[in-house]
Amino acid sequence: MTDSPSTDSPETSVSPAWDHTYDVVVVGSGAAGMAAALTARLRGLSALVVEKTDKYGGSTALSGGAIWVPTNFHLDEAGLGDTRDKARAYLDATVGDRIPEARKEAYLDHGPRMVKEFHDRTDVQFMYTPGYSDYYPEAMGGMAQGRSIEPRIADLKKLGPLAADMRRAGLPTYGLTITSYDFRYVNMISRTWAGRKASVRVGARAAKALVTGKKLLSLGEALIARLRLSLDKHGADLWLSAPLTALVRDEDGGRVTGVRVTRHGKEVSVRAKGGVVLASGGFSHNQELREKYLPAPTSSAWTHASEGQVGDALRLGEELGAATDLLDKVWGAPSVCPPGENSFFLVADRGIPGMVIVNAAGERYANEAAPYHQFVDAMYEANREDATTVPSWLILDARSKSRYLFAGLFPGQPFPKSWTQTGFLKQAATIEQLATLIKAPELPSSVRRFNRFADAGKDEDFGRGDSVYDRYYGDPTLPNPNLAPLEKGPFYAIPVHPGDIGTKGGLVTDTEARVLREDGSAIAGLYASGNCSAAVMGETYPGPGATIGPAMAFSWAAVNDIATVIEAAATSTPDAA
Repeated sequence: MTDSPSTDSPETSVSPAWDHTYDVVVVGSGAAGMAAALTARLRGLSALVVEKTDKYGGSTALSGGAIWVPTNFHLDEAGLGDTRDKARAYLDATVGDRIPEARKEAYLDHGPRMVKEFHDRTDVQFMYTPGYSDYYPEAMGGMAQGRSIEPRIADLKKLGPLAADMRRAGLPTYGLTITSYDFRYVNMISRTWAGRKASVRVGARAAKALVTGKKLLSLGEALIARLRLSLDKHGADLWLSAPLTALVRDEDGGRVTGVRVTRHGKEVSVRAKGGVVLASGGFSHNQELREKYLPAPTSSAWTHASEGQVGDALRLGEELGAATDLLDKVWGAPSVCPPGENSFFLVADRGIPGMVIVNAAGERYANEAAPYHQFVDAMYEANREDATTVPSWLILDARSKSRYLFAGLFPGQPFPKSWTQTGFLKQAATIEQLATLIKAPELPSSVRRFNRFADAGKDEDFGRGDSVYDRYYGDPTLPNPNLAPLEKGPFYAIPVHPGDIGTKGGLVTDTEARVLREDGSAIAGLYASGNCSAAVMGETYPGPGATIGPAMAFSWAAVNDIATVIEAAATSTPDAA
């Protein structure tokens, strides 16, 4: 290897004079990236995380923070009886043969081992979320009680000065720290005693934090805080505002040996003795790539992914001959997108009674309470020129608005004035008047039909409320928790777009997260996890946290493989490392 700078293109440069050397270099500071660096330190390897933006946390910090990991020890402690055979059957029923069996099996191996090691050796702690079902609990191997675990509440103040650089979600929780388990009940604050008790518990938590001076975090923020605290304790380095500009290869062009990044306005070369782990997210903010690969229409304005995700890893990997897959897929997130304001991801909101979602003609076309990824797929499948579903209209009556949380607003809380002033929100005294206002002639007949189903407690068109998952966010005081007639004005119409929490296609990897070429051979020294890699979940979304769970697990696996490579090199030629 020479120390002279290469004259090759910057994307595929070879053999620079190294400015820094680490065993493992990780690109991206979300859960995937930080899990990789943390695993490296647990293996006694030096690690650097380079982050393109000026905040660490990636899209994970903006997420619910849950991970979906079958047979993890938290499920055993809860007595759920999950088994490898059940989990395998469920992945076969949902993911199917879209992904090689070996990768699915690898996830069932890596996931629970990663959870246990992090629990035992770091501050990355989770807890079981009771009753948050798999997204397809009625499928073979599905679990109505769920396999999802969420991060334990964290105290931001423990990070000290590191807290200032953490990406914040900015969720409308009004100073309250609410876990996903809490939210299920708080959502029913006006309907059930369990909802009121949960609200008191959340309020008491906030009061105690105020007295003790803690700054509590939940959801994705808690996961990122715990990962960052662990990285700091274990001695990994993290550079912010340090975008990746090139992957560096050896003289043969066969092995990735490091990266070029821009830091403090200067390009520096960083050697990765063991390997480079790409964990920098997908291409949600790249409109050109969205239009090239994703179903139309599509817009980067609809994404909930963190900024900076424009497909850097995808481009650099392809330049090295990496295979790609699933580029036409996103992790779907039906969203309310007010002009000039933050978008809101509709999760629980589509499970409440007294609400329907219709196309431009005013016709229902899907089960509104279906898993969010599935609902976005349905939006595109039902889209047609004479009755578009992009956007769709969410129709809500005054009674449901007064009873349930919706779009971050508490029961009875008025819609933002900007929504009405800009015309984003439509309102009318009757369904007929609303239909005229939004030019949806079939709306009155659709609502009458839906109301008959609601009165009978059975949605004969789309089965809303039939699944355990549907009912998780429904109103347990009703015969069918997801059905109630729309009959009390005023009535509201709000546009809904097929948003995403990230793209799910990217570089093809193997069981140890090694990046593969089209012929199936691995690009030595290059690994990928998270949304810059082709998802192990294929075209579906089996459960809450089926994004972050695999991202962390395959980062863990990647670094374990790197550790093996470094050990083998040191054993065969002591000077090689």
